[in-house]
Order: sequence, then C-alpha cells, then structure tokens
Amino acid sequence: MKAFIFDLDGVITDSAEYHYLAWKALGEDLGISLDREFNETLKGVSRTESLERILRLGHRENDFSPEEKEQLASKKNMHYVSLISKITSADILPGIETFLSELKEAGYKIGMASASKNAQMVTRQLGLLHAFDHIVDAATVVNSKPHPEVFLRAAKALAVEPKDCVGVEDAVAGIEAIRAAGMFAIGIGDRNVLTEADLVFTDTRDLTLANVLTRI
Repeated sequence: MKAFIFDLDGVITDSAEYHYLAWKALGEDLGISLDREFNETLKGVSRTESLERILRLGHRENDFSPEEKEQLASKKNMHYVSLISKITSADILPGIETFLSELKEAGYKIGMASASKNAQMVTRQLGLLHAFDHIVDAATVVNSKPHPEVFLRAAKALAVEPKDCVGVEDAVAGIEAIRAAGMFAIGIGDRNVLTEADLVFTDTRDLTLANVLTRI
C-alpha cells in the first residue's frame, strides 16, 4: 500500500451531528420530521441527494422547482456553516492525529475524499491542512458516493494506483465507493452495518498503522 485516503465526517471529526441539526431545522421549516435513524441514510451522501431524500420522506419531492431546491440546499448549508464555525483541533476524533503522523513518517501519501463541499474549511479549522497531500471534496466531483469518482480523483491527484490505496470511511455509501474504486476498505463504526468493508474498527483509537498492516 502506498496511500491512505480518508473521508472527513465521522472519520477525522464528527461533524455529522451538525449536518443532522441543519437538515432537521430545514425539515421543520418544510413540515417534514427527521429523526436520527433517517439521518443515518444521509451519511456520505451529497447535499443535493440528501435534500431529495428528505423531500421524498415528506412526499414533497414535486413541490419545488430545481431553482427552489438549490435555494433550500443553500439554506441548509448556511446553517451548517454557522454551526461548524466553532470547530477547533479539540474536535479531531481520538487517535486520528497520531495515525496521520504515523503515516506521514512512514512515507505514505495521504488524501481526503469528502462528500462535504466544506471539507477544506473544516480541515483548516481543525488545524490539519498540513497533514493531507491532497483534498478532493464534493464541489469538484460530478458523481456523489457510492460512485467511486471522489476516491479515484484523490488517487490520481496523489499519483497512486487505486489498488495501492486504502480508503477509510464511516458510511455505507463511502465503503461502497471505496470498493468500487478497487481500493482496500477500512470502516469506522458498526461491523453489522459496514458489512462490505475489508476491515472494521469500532473506534478511531484503534486506527493505528500496526493494526492496519497486520490485517491487510
């Protein structure tokens, strides 16, 4: 293996809660009730597709023009950006900084493949921009996860073949994207949910180079 490519939300930092709160607020404005269980189906999914799923949930998918849907997605994003504006290095998930340092010292290339259009901003606020050789976010791709485009773009930017990359994700759609890209898939979360992953750690604290290399 020559490179590790990380998702952002739920892997580097847990900004998923802020996405949930922002979508929940928009849903309430539209008379659509979102719970945490439904929110799980939005993880790793683009903003546009998440909005479509929410509108279908409330049987309102035909109530808005494309322009109005774009405005709704923008409204959600403005709320989300305001919520994450206070994120700091204290919000990096346990063990991640150490793992990134291990990879850097061992000579691996490090990339990010995020479904968030705010990936650069969040990574900067976390103080981790220096840790990544390249960041690909949703603003630069056509197809959202589970399509492999974002991971393939990251591998290309790192000048590494997909078969020599390890992808790290916490969402089902993300794991599917990694596998579709032809990469080794590491899941962070529940083994019973991330069933397509090649390797699963329940906690980011367990994500160490030694733990990974002994299992690949």
